[in-house]
Amino acid sequence: MFQSSTLQAAVESVKEEVIQWRRYLHENPELSFEEENTSQFVYDTLCSFGNLEVSRPTKYSVMARLIGPQPGKTLGIRADMDALPIQEENTFDFVSKAPGIMHACGHDGHTAMLLGTAKVLAGFKDQFKGEVRFFFQHAEEYFPGGAKEMVEAGVMKGVDFVIAAHLMSHVDFGKVGITYGPMMAAPDAFWITINGIGGHGGMPHQTTDSIAIGAQVVTNLQHIVSRNTDPLDNLVVSIGKFVGGEAANVIANSVEINGTVRSFDEKVRASVPVLMERIVKGITEAHGATYEFKYVNGYMPVINHDEVTRAIEDTVREVYGDDTVEIQRPSMGAEDFSAFQKEAPSAYFLIGARNEEKGIVYPHHHPRFTVDEDAFEYGVKIFANAVFKFLG
Repeated sequence: MFQSSTLQAAVESVKEEVIQWRRYLHENPELSFEEENTSQFVYDTLCSFGNLEVSRPTKYSVMARLIGPQPGKTLGIRADMDALPIQEENTFDFVSKAPGIMHACGHDGHTAMLLGTAKVLAGFKDQFKGEVRFFFQHAEEYFPGGAKEMVEAGVMKGVDFVIAAHLMSHVDFGKVGITYGPMMAAPDAFWITINGIGGHGGMPHQTTDSIAIGAQVVTNLQHIVSRNTDPLDNLVVSIGKFVGGEAANVIANSVEINGTVRSFDEKVRASVPVLMERIVKGITEAHGATYEFKYVNGYMPVINHDEVTRAIEDTVREVYGDDTVEIQRPSMGAEDFSAFQKEAPSAYFLIGARNEEKGIVYPHHHPRFTVDEDAFEYGVKIFANAVFKFLG
């Protein structure tokens, strides 16, 4: 692997810029499919580096190409840019200026780390073969996702490998999480409406109680995981929303149920909506109610390629030492990075951003979420060294 004190010095030289970029982005968050100012900031910053071919593949995304002097492989590196509809409760100096919107998942850090990586590597254009493509992706948080749009726009044409990282609140600062094979689940969503006959709470015999029927539906949906699928299959069926009724003495006409299904195996995934509707249909018919059922497939599961993952693990060990690596179990979280994975062998890894000594302990999507900014150097250094691992 290419080892150079000059490369390491270049990483050190951008540390403060990366932090400032992240803080600017944190103060100015934008939601999925609304990243107009964010993408323009990224575009302008990349153009200032030199040696990069910068473009806008879609309305809210940015791509930069760094092409070496000799032909070779092409490595893609991706960062997401969107924020979440959460009111920030942090008290540091660079809190969100946008009411009800904050970077509560670390995407501001991802964007800043990849900007830092692009600036570092722009100074080493003549020292590797092939090409590096930097993907600044919009709308990771909102289905159908920005990754799919970027892929459809052709950004992956000719890409041989693609990598990405996530700053992670459950991984301690100074550690890097590596997962081989299945890493994140496919996140599907469902909506169920139970239509009964409302009436007086004191005369339930004159009604068809949609809440009581809905409660049975919720309970029985759990049988899909516990009794209808192999215990060795990874599957989650969770209800996140149950809405019905407006008054204590009124039995509701209808109930709305909304939830998520997480899985890795395509056969298991395909079986779930069939099993769900069978349960809903049976319970509602048994009690004289009707139902409406909608099921939508979300992102594909994130499944890491063994050879690409091993190259990332080797890079981490060579740059930071064996103690830095933590082999991680699969997660039932989700990521639309899987759209890039469909096009080329890839690896997605985690950068520890939790630091109890600094009070950085809140989980992702929490109003007091933040990350240890010292972790950004890990991202830049691993990405920069990985380029020479893949491209030589």
